[in-house]
Amino acid sequence: MIPAQVDGAAIVCHPHPQYGGNRFNPVVEALFAALPAAGIAALRFDFRATFDDGNGEGRDAVAALAELRRRVPDTMTFAAGYSFGAMITLALEDDALAAKVLIAPPLSHMDPATAPGVATLVLTPAHDQFTPPSVARPIVDAWPEAEFGTIESVDHFLVGRAGIVAELAAGWLAGRRTAPA
Repeated sequence: MIPAQVDGAAIVCHPHPQYGGNRFNPVVEALFAALPAAGIAALRFDFRATFDDGNGEGRDAVAALAELRRRVPDTMTFAAGYSFGAMITLALEDDALAAKVLIAPPLSHMDPATAPGVATLVLTPAHDQFTPPSVARPIVDAWPEAEFGTIESVDHFLVGRAGIVAELAAGWLAGRRTAPA
C-alpha cells in the first residue's frame, strides 16, 4: 500500500509458512495498515510455496525489497518481520536498509552473535513461549543501535495487541525517516 505522501518504504515479512503464517496474519495486516498511515509505503508478500529452511525465504525478502524500490524509488527503505519473518528480517544483508523492526523474534533459535547492522527495534511479548524477554533482552543489549521493548500481557501470538505493536513499529520507523540512509 502506497500512501499519498511517501516518506519511506518497508517490506513486511510474515510468520513461519509451515505453521500457517502468510501475508494475512493479523500482525502483518496491522503493520500493513499502520505503516501507510505513518507515511511509509508497505509491501507484504508470501514466501515461496515450498519451504526452504529460511534460505529461499531470505531470497524472497531480497526480491521483495527490489520490487519495493522499483515501485517507490528514491526513498529510505526498511524491513519489518514477525516471528519467523523477524528471523528473515534480521538476516537481511542490504546496505541500503535504514532500519529493521523485529517483532517476537525467536532469538533463542538463532545465532545470538548475529547483529542487525542497522538501527533496530525489537518488540518481545512479555510471555513469549519461544524467546521471553529475559532471554531476548541480553542478546539485543549486545547489539549496537538496537532498542528493546516488551509488549505486556501477551504471548508470542500477540492476540489482541497486533494494533498496538503495529503502531509502535510504525511510529519508531517514522522517527527514522530523517536519519541518513
